[in-house]
Amino acid sequence: MRTDLTAGDWYFEDFTPGQEIDLGARTVSEDEIIDFARQFDPQPFHVDPEAASASIYGGVIASGWHTCSMMMRMVVDAMPFASTSMGSPGLDGVRWLLPVRAGDTLSLRHVTKQVKASSSKPDRGVVWTSWVATNQHGETVCSIEGMAMFKRRPAGTAS
Repeated sequence: MRTDLTAGDWYFEDFTPGQEIDLGARTVSEDEIIDFARQFDPQPFHVDPEAASASIYGGVIASGWHTCSMMMRMVVDAMPFASTSMGSPGLDGVRWLLPVRAGDTLSLRHVTKQVKASSSKPDRGVVWTSWVATNQHGETVCSIEGMAMFKRRPAGTAS
């Protein structure tokens, strides 16, 4: 089962059910939380420290959409599949389980759930995955269930 992220492109054939890949860690700053929220989700508990302190969260928290965006960035930065990715037909679920706060360090794990070669388009396959982000305490803060399409390995090339 392949887990080495440094050895060249990943094709559809490199994903196997049960495969788990750690995709690194990223620390979140209050400035980045507020900057993202000002642009895309300007609710008071995301953009105003004073209002956030008086909220049920007791301080500024990242937008769930910001958390998902950070997770996506971690996937793209860590996995060398940019040249073989054919995009995603969608997500099956997103869960924001705990607030992400300034100073939190998110770690991301990519789990392959299922793979299926396309029967109508032999150049590609679909990979169903789960992405799980945890904070520095090992608590799950967000999970994403979805799928992505990947190019098949060209005939005659080594895996």
